[in-house]
Amino acid sequence: MSEVITIGEPIVTFCSTEPDVLMAEALDWHKILGGAELNVAIGVRRLGHEVEYISQVGEDPFGQYVKKTIAEHQVGTTYVSYDPDHWTAHQLKELVTKGDPKTFNYRKGSAASYLTPEVINKVDLSDVKIAHMSGIFPGISQTAEESFRTLFHRLNEADILTTFDPNLRPAVWKDQRNVDMVETINELAGMADIVLPGVEEGKILMGSDDPETIADFYLKGNRTKTVIVKVGSEGAYVKTADGEAFLVNGFSVDQVVDTVGAGDGFALGVITALLEGKSLKSAVMRGNAVGALQVQTPGDNDGYPTPEQLQAFYQREGVQE
Repeated sequence: MSEVITIGEPIVTFCSTEPDVLMAEALDWHKILGGAELNVAIGVRRLGHEVEYISQVGEDPFGQYVKKTIAEHQVGTTYVSYDPDHWTAHQLKELVTKGDPKTFNYRKGSAASYLTPEVINKVDLSDVKIAHMSGIFPGISQTAEESFRTLFHRLNEADILTTFDPNLRPAVWKDQRNVDMVETINELAGMADIVLPGVEEGKILMGSDDPETIADFYLKGNRTKTVIVKVGSEGAYVKTADGEAFLVNGFSVDQVVDTVGAGDGFALGVITALLEGKSLKSAVMRGNAVGALQVQTPGDNDGYPTPEQLQAFYQREGVQE
């Protein structure tokens, strides 16, 4: 059975192969599989841990591609079901040489948005040690939010360690003023043991980009004991409920190719290190390392390392976990 479980919406992504060409003008595209929570699952498995992914896809060619590709990554598909009445989510993504790429989503009414709490209640949590939760899935529909909350409550009742990444995606929320998004994500964050916000997310979610202020805000949660604030190339600031606070420096990279997947890489680095009994400081350092490796590759999860590649990176950087 799986040590890690997560829930999300897989995205079939068509990436432009033409640098800095607008989507409307691009003619050549490369198909890959993405989705923040799935990225985490793929990276966790690549580092040698069993992981199960909960989702729903359409009974269409994209859905078949999703299940096939997830299985090829050796991520569990026991709880990835087919929906004959709705399509699989997909998107277009620009290729840029600077900054973050623009995307255009085809997600409204997707199969994943119809995943019901009844499915969640059938999930076996008996061997799960850590669950990774993200603020994207509850935004795609009311049904998805209900299912997400059902899973969160089950995890807390079973006293399973939970991580929560806000992963802000304003475009998927109904309220374009972001009021509903902010209130819901902050409420859900309070249900998690470890919260993983970024400084830019802090501005939107609680009005500050100061790492300690952000940490103190989320440490007021009902269950939260640790907040790890991502501060970009500087690394991550950590504060715990017992008052411990420290900064874990990031790693410099020669060239940033694509920032997509870096935050998910950070999360999976933290998760896998904690599974292996590493200290919190070592777990955050691993998160920084995986994020640094990911930004040097063009795909959503191509830079996630194997254990051997991770150790080689540490050796080059002259550090030890």
